[in-house]
Amino acid sequence: MNNLNILADKNGFFGNYGGQFIEQDLKDELQKIEKAFFEIIKDKTFQNELDYLMKNFVGRPSPIYFAKNLSKKLGNEIYLKREDLNHTGAHKINHCLGEALLAKKMGKTKVIGETGAGQHGLALATASALLGLQCDIYMGEVDIKKAKSNVDKMRLLGANIIAVSDGTKSLKEAVDAALAAYKKDFNNSFYAIGSVVGPHPFPTIVEYFQTRIGIEANKQMKEQYNGLPNYVIACVGGGSNAIGIFNGFVNEKEVQLIGVEPLGKSEKIGENAASIKYGKDGILHGFKCKVLQDEFGNIQDAYSVACGLDYPGIGPKHCHLNEEKLAKYETIGDSEAISAFYELSKTEGIIPALESSHAIAYAIKLSSQVQNKKILVNLSGRGDKDVDFIMENYPLC
Repeated sequence: MNNLNILADKNGFFGNYGGQFIEQDLKDELQKIEKAFFEIIKDKTFQNELDYLMKNFVGRPSPIYFAKNLSKKLGNEIYLKREDLNHTGAHKINHCLGEALLAKKMGKTKVIGETGAGQHGLALATASALLGLQCDIYMGEVDIKKAKSNVDKMRLLGANIIAVSDGTKSLKEAVDAALAAYKKDFNNSFYAIGSVVGPHPFPTIVEYFQTRIGIEANKQMKEQYNGLPNYVIACVGGGSNAIGIFNGFVNEKEVQLIGVEPLGKSEKIGENAASIKYGKDGILHGFKCKVLQDEFGNIQDAYSVACGLDYPGIGPKHCHLNEEKLAKYETIGDSEAISAFYELSKTEGIIPALESSHAIAYAIKLSSQVQNKKILVNLSGRGDKDVDFIMENYPLC
């Protein structure tokens, strides 16, 4: 693959954000991971194996679909990068296969991960089954109930699901628990983090495997749709799907990158997860980023109807892109995302994940401001996991 457009420095910082704020023994282990990662991505055997699995196991390249009906309705050309068509139903399989292969090459026998909506957990359980690795997935009790179908699939694939009952019983607490478990057993385990977050080199590792999305999308738009889009839109929690597609366009000056954070129920802290908009610089899970926190610096609860987005921080590269004005970050509330969930389903016959629905919702909102533009939305996942929750809590009638 092509090199990333913006790399972390030797200390793992993207500008003012990132780094390692962790204990020395864990620093030593992460240094080994960093060394192994940069060695292995130069290995042709590794790349051939990864490329084979991406093509024949995952189904890449994922297509870009011109949403004809929605385009006609909105007055813009709406294109969807169909990450929902990947094996396991989301972009998460891209980095999970990479992480599992890296763990295997390092001689680890177990991968540890966290999940919110269950898509990372499902992808990691899938990769682990394929490669013969033990898999422990930490998941908040609230999210286990909301994403029951994914939990059942993870168990079917042989993963061990550990329910987390602390705090809000959601993604942040799942990350806390997974990191704690990893620190006790990093000699045998590999922490397969679920997004472009965490201490260096985790954001760089996940970003590397997700950049495939943007490389494909840039080429596809030029070859199939007569040129680059005016806008590239992706939902942002931790930010892996967004970084993945942004990296294909960050050097294209005519393309506006838009990350869409969850406004949740309101602008009140504790009722949203919009870390760029409402966060302050702080340390979360071993790295520096924009964090939702109170006046005393205590980390605040994050909330979104999409449990894959309810994280109180955001990837360090997103913080950097925002600070340098290389990307713009907007917000979409629960009700707008739910409306977009129904809209895409009924208009195009595609049921999006609630996470991805935030990006669709912003494309709809943007279309009230601009017309006759090309808008590329990263459809990061499909909505199978959300159907029961939506029909029970937000039925149309």
